[in-house]
Amino acid sequence: VQLQASGGGLVQPGGSLRLSCTASGFSLDNYAIGWFRQAPGKEREGLACISLRDGSTIYADSVKGRATISSDNGKNTVYLQMNSLKAEDTAVYHCAAGDDAFKYGCLNYYYGMDYWGQGTQVTVSS
Repeated sequence: VQLQASGGGLVQPGGSLRLSCTASGFSLDNYAIGWFRQAPGKEREGLACISLRDGSTIYADSVKGRATISSDNGKNTVYLQMNSLKAEDTAVYHCAAGDDAFKYGCLNYYYGMDYWGQGTQVTVSS
């Protein structure tokens, strides 16, 4: 059972990235998937969540309008498209799966998530 986050890298301010979170060993169909990030010296921050049961989504204010979370159930993968990236978006980005995360708000439901990916570094710099 594993979640694999990928797609990070170095991008210039104003640029875009698409992060992927792929599950192996289990189906994401009955889970909520969240994207979280943590920058050095800062607290972990929930960015976006999607329920694969009904497609509901929720976004943090810090990324609302700049991020889109989506899923490809056939590929057992969830994506986070980030646009208009800023230096303050620099962080390690993790995905996590929780079967009841949406009931508890998801974005702050760190300790209730069932599975975590290993993280992918996003660096926004010129």
